[in-house]
Amino acid sequence: MTQPFVVQFNPVAVHLGPLQVHWYGLMYLLGFLGGWLLGEYRRKRGRLPVSRDALGDLMFYLMMGIILGGRIWYMLFYYAGGIKWLWTDPLALVRVWDGGMSFHGGLLGVLVAGFWWSRRHKLHFFDTVDFVAPLVPLGLGLGRLGNFINGELWGKPGDVPWAMIFPNARDEDAALAANDPHLAQLMQQFGGLPRHPSPLYELALEGVVMFTVLWLVSLKPRPRYLISGLFALMYGCFRFAVEFVRVPDAQLGYLAWGWLTMGQIQSLPLIVIGIWLLWLSRRAPTLPLAPAEPVTPTQN
Repeated sequence: MTQPFVVQFNPVAVHLGPLQVHWYGLMYLLGFLGGWLLGEYRRKRGRLPVSRDALGDLMFYLMMGIILGGRIWYMLFYYAGGIKWLWTDPLALVRVWDGGMSFHGGLLGVLVAGFWWSRRHKLHFFDTVDFVAPLVPLGLGLGRLGNFINGELWGKPGDVPWAMIFPNARDEDAALAANDPHLAQLMQQFGGLPRHPSPLYELALEGVVMFTVLWLVSLKPRPRYLISGLFALMYGCFRFAVEFVRVPDAQLGYLAWGWLTMGQIQSLPLIVIGIWLLWLSRRAPTLPLAPAEPVTPTQN
């Protein structure tokens, strides 16, 4: 094996005096901005019968749903100290700079926010979800790129040609190498164990593939539930598959059989829901296009 690529980037993108802008936060910002612009593009083409201001409200509520849902879910299911933080250290919930967000919680937050917004605007909940679903993979992909830049969420050791060295995994590398002569040799040769770049796998599957499929399918009006079902099914399958080569959270480890992870358990309901929504879409109505907005003439 030739010298693997070493995943060692500066996590700080920009220094603004004493303020540091991290790549991971910048990825979140770009994801929200990109989703908003794509949403406006779809709205102008009649994909959702609402005004620009109403769409702005929706995007703001979705952003809050992602942040609150993702953080609360992480603290409930992934936090190293367990749920005792509820009564011993409740302020841990707001210490987002310590890290810790969950996609599944963010998705639940998005659904709650979308349901509340849909009720206010008298729209069918799944017409809103079908509208939003093609926008989400952009943020998912950028978030995984942020994970890669941070050198986190690394995969298992592997001998694939694209395996990479994650310096942040050095302690784990040393522990594995201590019990395996072959890994010890790789450790000595490369200064770390070549690992699957699982954040890039998720970037490709949850970002590029999901965005491409959902965007192309949604170019024309489709039956209700179809886009939502495809999103749930694809994400559930992709996340379940990548977990086989991704190292689980250290505080949780494998939950059963030496391979089952919390991410896989939480992805199984998405697969079931996705299949159910696709079945519902077979006899569901199609949301008609809203009237095109009049173009305001420019003045010379």
